[in-house]
Amino acid sequence: MSILEVSNLKKNFGSTRVLEGISFSMDEGEVLTIIGSSGSGKTTLLRCLNFLETPDSGVIKVKDDVLFDGSEQIRASEEEIRKKRLHFGLVFQSFNLFPQYTALQNVTLAPLLHFGDDPGKKAEIEKHAEELLGQMGLFDRMDNYPHELSGGQQQRVAIARALALKPDILCFDEPTSALDPELTGEVLKVIRNLAEKKTTMIIVTHEMSFAHDVSDKVIFMASGLIEESGTPEEVIDSPKNERTQQFLANYRKER
Repeated sequence: MSILEVSNLKKNFGSTRVLEGISFSMDEGEVLTIIGSSGSGKTTLLRCLNFLETPDSGVIKVKDDVLFDGSEQIRASEEEIRKKRLHFGLVFQSFNLFPQYTALQNVTLAPLLHFGDDPGKKAEIEKHAEELLGQMGLFDRMDNYPHELSGGQQQRVAIARALALKPDILCFDEPTSALDPELTGEVLKVIRNLAEKKTTMIIVTHEMSFAHDVSDKVIFMASGLIEESGTPEEVIDSPKNERTQQFLANYRKER
């Protein structure tokens, strides 16, 4: 079953064209990885899907529900945008935890804002947050503040926070780029576990071996366009597009 359909998505910042007409779809339970050089539009695409940026044109549909249709040119209210964001969870590369809140409070904050008026619901939200932190291996750290946690632990809190609203699609924007190499593995292990549970995910990453192992589909982006897409074997092992070949060759040289 198709869970996400993106059609001809475009986004400019002034005279700079960042997304040139992005189209793809994915099924429920799939892992889609997006690779490409810095500046290719990967992060902007994720920000458009999460309604942190408004596309200039195109269509975004989740489960046949049209969340954005650029042809209608209707300005959504803040409340409508918040509802659209509930379909997606976004894990940032720099964690973006609130330093004044504990790990547990960081995870419960958004659900309580959305659903916490009911005392019974509040208890349910806190229980779910504790379960999520337990799944992240952080049950004994839930009362710690971000400055008391390692980078890997902070990112795992951020993943639990993104899962707390039970999104249809979980998005990662280079989730290990701010981590030391020894901490990268613990975060990738969490994402692998989520993939094994058939969590629908879009992952922007430079970790090619990880992308190869965990993905159902891979998209290579360059200059705001999808230059190549297919299975990991097709795109990473045997790319046909010249720009994909050049990117992967340069990546392997750098490694």
